[in-house]
Amino acid sequence: MPKDDPAKSPQRSVIVQGFTNSVLDPDAPMQGPVESGGTIIANTAPGCWGPMITPHLRGGHEVTQPVWVAGAEPGDAVVIRIRDISVTSIATASGHDSSPEGFCLGDPYVAARCPTCDALWPETHIEGVGQDCVRCNVCGNPVKPFEIVHGYTVTFDETRSVGLTLPKAAAEKIAGDADHYAALPDAAQQHSILHYAPSDIPGVMVRMRPFLGQLGTCPSIAMPDSHNAGDFGAFLVGAPHPYALTAEQLAQHKTDGHMDIDAVRAGAILVAPVKVKGAGIYMGDMHAGQGDGEIAGHTMDVAGSVTLQVEVKKGYSIDGPVLFPLPEDLPPMARPFSDAEKAKAARLAAQWGVKEIEVCAPISVIGTAANMNDAIENGLTRAATLLGMTVPEVRNRATINGAIEIGRAPGVIQVTFLAPLARLDAVGLGDLAREQYGL
Repeated sequence: MPKDDPAKSPQRSVIVQGFTNSVLDPDAPMQGPVESGGTIIANTAPGCWGPMITPHLRGGHEVTQPVWVAGAEPGDAVVIRIRDISVTSIATASGHDSSPEGFCLGDPYVAARCPTCDALWPETHIEGVGQDCVRCNVCGNPVKPFEIVHGYTVTFDETRSVGLTLPKAAAEKIAGDADHYAALPDAAQQHSILHYAPSDIPGVMVRMRPFLGQLGTCPSIAMPDSHNAGDFGAFLVGAPHPYALTAEQLAQHKTDGHMDIDAVRAGAILVAPVKVKGAGIYMGDMHAGQGDGEIAGHTMDVAGSVTLQVEVKKGYSIDGPVLFPLPEDLPPMARPFSDAEKAKAARLAAQWGVKEIEVCAPISVIGTAANMNDAIENGLTRAATLLGMTVPEVRNRATINGAIEIGRAPGVIQVTFLAPLARLDAVGLGDLAREQYGL
């Protein structure tokens, strides 16, 4: 929609039909508007590998076109309740990557090039199966900004609860009808990674636990979608391609929508900063499952259906996302205390003259930066600023009543801990904590 279209009434629900060219641009049209409290429904495309081997796409993912949320202004926040995430892919492929020399201008995620034609963002097509299958439309030579060093093809059972990695013959059979097995949405532009047909570890069972690697709001400057975070975004600083930013611009404009945090799944509540009018809710990079850290660099990227409920939180300026995970996704030390535990603490209080026991609730503050240590500092500082505490107090609380969890290496973390409920009430988050944890 135009940047300001008062004639278009907000809708109670918006079905997202389009994708970006892998660039989040605040000046590009948005879908919607959706009313505050309304619903966004989308069929998302696989992230990571598919876009990574599609040279004309200008970021590492293919996310949905952002949605305008009525009433959202810079300095607000948007509460995103994840109502449903369902995998639609029948199979996918992934693995640890390398970037062959000569196939990019500085960053293989952002600026792929054909080393034969020297064309930047060349149009390509598929010929055959394997890692040379993506071919330049002009010269016919392979264009592969990424190779799979060690990888696998995995297919899923009908209930989408278990997967199994496949041997070479089965992987190549799937590659022959890759778009079908990937369940690529009709509007997606990517080449499916299933064309590569990797099969280095056949016969491995995996559990499915789907979540969104990308969920958030549009940054206030055009940037590749996969780089909307402090770690990947650091590659834009001083880059030789047209999407280069300064460190100051990155800090100012990013919204940290690319988290790869496995707790961003159905039932979780995310509070995201608003840096452009209309917020621009977008999503993508659904993963069938992942352990903390996404340590191989990539995981099982899938297509899927997503239902969100969004609500504007006026006058709520935050620097980055705040998450209220499902209770089972909290680290053990950050889970709400049971009645039996509270009774034991009450006896200790009576014995030692403690007049009041603090009532607390879980919260998870996201931190991002170019490396893990700086991401932890970023998360601690954000949590202290949000809750009106000192950083040393947050460190203590995260140590005895929480944990630092890794979302993604090299630099996305969660500072998760039990915070005083009175402090959460004071900063306008107490009701969300009560809703999520039944307090």
